[in-house]
Amino acid sequence: MASEFLFSKLHVLGNDYIVVDPSRTAFEPSAKRVQALCDRRLGIGSDGLLLGPLAVPDHPEAFGLRIFNPDGTEAETSGDGLRIFARYLFEVGHATGGECQIHTLVGLFKARPLTPDGSLIQVEMGVPSFRAGDIPFTGMASHLEVLETPLFLPTGPVTITALSLGNPHCVIFPGEVSQANACRLGPKIERHPEFPERVNVLFVEVVDRQRIRIEIWERGAGYTPASGSSSAAAAACRRLGLVNERVTVQMPGGTVGVEFEPGGHILTSGPVQPVFHGRLDVGWSRNLS
Repeated sequence: MASEFLFSKLHVLGNDYIVVDPSRTAFEPSAKRVQALCDRRLGIGSDGLLLGPLAVPDHPEAFGLRIFNPDGTEAETSGDGLRIFARYLFEVGHATGGECQIHTLVGLFKARPLTPDGSLIQVEMGVPSFRAGDIPFTGMASHLEVLETPLFLPTGPVTITALSLGNPHCVIFPGEVSQANACRLGPKIERHPEFPERVNVLFVEVVDRQRIRIEIWERGAGYTPASGSSSAAAAACRRLGLVNERVTVQMPGGTVGVEFEPGGHILTSGPVQPVFHGRLDVGWSRNLS
């Protein structure tokens, strides 16, 4: 391990990530190291860690990215993480021009700045799948779609719609969309045995056909004021016929725009704000493995 540990920190509407660039800092992302860095008292503090750019042998034009939750587990993808990483790539000069490709565990994503300073980033999130086997959700046959399906909790059943955008999401339309409700039901649904890989939980209110409001309980992170899961919430509403092809998603941290292209592809646009670049004390990782 190098003695000097350089990093950058950026956020999307309060959802913050540490970026560790292997061209600047050698880093082995063990669970304990990721947890230590994301700890808000003992480390830098964040909702996750982004490691990249990494080489992608099958796609040499792409920037490889590994995404870690604050509990040290690795995530397949993250809408906010992709936008943050894209801004970092353009800001430090790894990416130039009007577009870049980012490769995660689930494939390639295109990202582009919508403003000259890169403060607004758009990411193509792909086509959502509602099939149980793709999420995965074991409460029904794998080829069926999880649309307005009962999920049984110790406190009683809730009606869910679930989908994958490369990572699993569960959408519910409770009578009360609040932080308290998200914190009460979110942990129970995240770790429900019928979601074997756990799940992001989204509590949705449809304001009108152009706007929804959500609260978020994020897999591996807990309650968060903003998340790329906003695109999954909009996709569920679109699939159920509740919204139009352009939707503003309102979260406690702010708003993002979601657009549905012909064929079902999702474009998500939102602000990205750098916070600071830093250097950790050389002894930060002592006794960690």
